[in-house]
Amino acid sequence: MAREVRVFAVTVLSLAALGVPAGLVWSALSPRPPYLVTQEATVLADPSTQALIAADGWFATVTGALGLACGALAWFLSRRQLAALLGLCAGGVLGAYVTLWVGSAFTIGVVTVEAAAAPGAQLTPGPLHLTAKGVLVFWPLLAVGLFGLLEGMHGYRDSPLRRPYGLAPPLPPPDR
Repeated sequence: MAREVRVFAVTVLSLAALGVPAGLVWSALSPRPPYLVTQEATVLADPSTQALIAADGWFATVTGALGLACGALAWFLSRRQLAALLGLCAGGVLGAYVTLWVGSAFTIGVVTVEAAAAPGAQLTPGPLHLTAKGVLVFWPLLAVGLFGLLEGMHGYRDSPLRRPYGLAPPLPPPDR
């Protein structure tokens, strides 16, 4: 029991720690939408900008790639352990939230999108955030999915289901 708890804790903490560099990568890759600074408030300069959707896409790409890598690594390091699978699920969720927090808190490689503004208007890059919250499940979903796929493929190889229905296993060759 102690071994399973240790495997679960190490998996969750490792994936949460991976959220920090993932957030920095997401912050570096994602474009920022331009905002127009006015006397009343700061407003979105170009309502038809694709920068808001691009941030969601880059988040899904970064966390999805990490999910696939973590799922494969967890399966190769700890086969047939439910604790590793549960750790992938919980750690993936925690890692995605850490990625979101770090990526929106730190600004790296600000890319401003040009917008048509009046002469003399001040444009500033906007904050990085997710508009589609569903991309938060990419990391745990792909990690658990790949772990299950690899486990299923490996388990089928030794399964009695590979033999045709009703046939007995082959007999060993006779000794001479």
